[in-house]
Amino acid sequence: MFAVLKTGGKQYKVQAGDTLRVEKLAADAGETVQFNEVLMLGGDKTVLGAPMVAGAAVQAEVIDQVKGEKVIHFVKRRRKHGSQRTKGHRQKLTLVRITEILASGADKTGVKAATGQAPAGAVAEAAPAKKAAPAKKAAKAPAAGDAAAKPKRAAKKAAETKE
Repeated sequence: MFAVLKTGGKQYKVQAGDTLRVEKLAADAGETVQFNEVLMLGGDKTVLGAPMVAGAAVQAEVIDQVKGEKVIHFVKRRRKHGSQRTKGHRQKLTLVRITEILASGADKTGVKAATGQAPAGAVAEAAPAKKAAPAKKAAKAPAAGDAAAKPKRAAKKAAETKE
């Protein structure tokens, strides 16, 4: 039996026992994750999803968090500019081993869903809520005859009218 699953914006055709390098998942090595976005199931009977197969899932064990090969992006501006720049990065990946393909009953397994972000609870615990700052008292209004509190233009007018 095989399945076509979608994760990290890509689609993978998998069977039980396959090892994959997928976009980074929020899971540690040794954990079991479940891919719920199954597009197709194949084998004795082919099932196509519209767009997903209802109740189907693929379970996998996380082997390791790794980095991909270095990708070098060389930028050269031709003719008059003569400037060059080298940029590069290494994509973060997760190695997973497919353990089981479920045709139905995926919602009752209790296995953590495979996601690319950290769980919402972890973020809330890390950053405690801030208290609101106390309201500031309003400043006293300047007296009408106080020239220092008035704008410059108003001060000039007051000086001209006195002369």
